[in-house]
Amino acid sequence: MNSPCPLDNVRVVLSHPSHPGNIGAAARAMKTMGLESLYLVNPRSFPDKGAETRAAGAWDVLNNTKVCASLDEALNGTALAAAVTARQRDLSHDVFDSHQGARKLLNQAEQLPVALVFGTEKSGLTTMEVSRCQIVVHIPTNPAYSSLNLASAVQVMTYELRMALPKVECFPQSFSALASFDEIELFYCHLEQAMISCGFLDPKNPKRLMRRIRRLFSRTRLEKKEVNILRGILNSFEKRT
Repeated sequence: MNSPCPLDNVRVVLSHPSHPGNIGAAARAMKTMGLESLYLVNPRSFPDKGAETRAAGAWDVLNNTKVCASLDEALNGTALAAAVTARQRDLSHDVFDSHQGARKLLNQAEQLPVALVFGTEKSGLTTMEVSRCQIVVHIPTNPAYSSLNLASAVQVMTYELRMALPKVECFPQSFSALASFDEIELFYCHLEQAMISCGFLDPKNPKRLMRRIRRLFSRTRLEKKEVNILRGILNSFEKRT
């Protein structure tokens, strides 16, 4: 029996897409490269005839699209999420070009679901949305004109994933125990509440503390056991205080 293709574990997430035609074109781009899992976060119009027309035969991808109320819902259960953005950001996570990012994702997709996250056509991903991801992927473009159409960006990244298939590196056995997106988000919530309770974090003036903490832990690829240890430490502190 053939082992599952890592592409089956890759989600393409479009956050707040405003043009249904881009949704259909993204579905077509995915199907040509062998991807099937399309997630939409609060699309302006879906289902829509414009999406069906632009899908041009990729109706199976379109019909199985999952519509979510939030990015957290779309990323639920993933082990790694890559924010695809052209903008330089302060306090950025690790940044990779499209070729490197595709290999990183496929390495993880050998075992657990991963996600490619794209922002709205007009302004891309927000800082908060990027903070929900663990890495940032940048598509190299002409510096004088770096704007890519949403569906074109999806096509580039799905092509890179397809090309990376023969080059996927073996991942350590410990990878199977990586913490999922929802487990890590629960840890962040727990940590934030603990810092507020002990007076370390002022909720009225949080500055960018949680963004820095997210950036710190995004570099570690937390495992399930590690998250359990960290939350156990927090529970111990809370009992003593």
